[in-house]
Amino acid sequence: MPRLTRITATGLIALVFMASAVAAQVAIGFGGTPHDSDEPVEVVSDSLRIDQETGLAVFTGNVVVVQGDLRMAAAEVRVTYFENADGTEVDRVLASGGVLMTRGEDAAEGQNAVYTVDSGEVVMTGSVLVTQGATTVAGERLTIDLNTGDGVVSGRVRTVLSRDDD
Repeated sequence: MPRLTRITATGLIALVFMASAVAAQVAIGFGGTPHDSDEPVEVVSDSLRIDQETGLAVFTGNVVVVQGDLRMAAAEVRVTYFENADGTEVDRVLASGGVLMTRGEDAAEGQNAVYTVDSGEVVMTGSVLVTQGATTVAGERLTIDLNTGDGVVSGRVRTVLSRDDD
């Protein structure tokens, strides 16, 4: 086999391996029970800025968001909302600056998170780490359906699977 062909074949094999590693996904559960997205969203922070025209509220400094059993902490949280016949409703919660989300005994951390309240979907990105008991899963992106508790970690996924010795 000529040298150029060997290099090309080796390069293609490496690219296929890297592509499959990047596309890796691991399914997880998060929270164990369905989440009630109709519960009120409570936000506590050091400061708040509201823009009535755009429907945007920006919370900064030690921000904690609570909705039922879901808790999210971050440096900054932007909440978009809209008016309807029943009043004001939260549309999306966009957290940034290092995000910690907990639900029951499960925890996830990453750089950013977007929670779409109506659909119950959370997408966390940036060096994501999910901890469930003694099991950890790390990746670049976590997508959780809070209605079912189902989640997928994708990107370069790393995990440590531990056995419970009860």
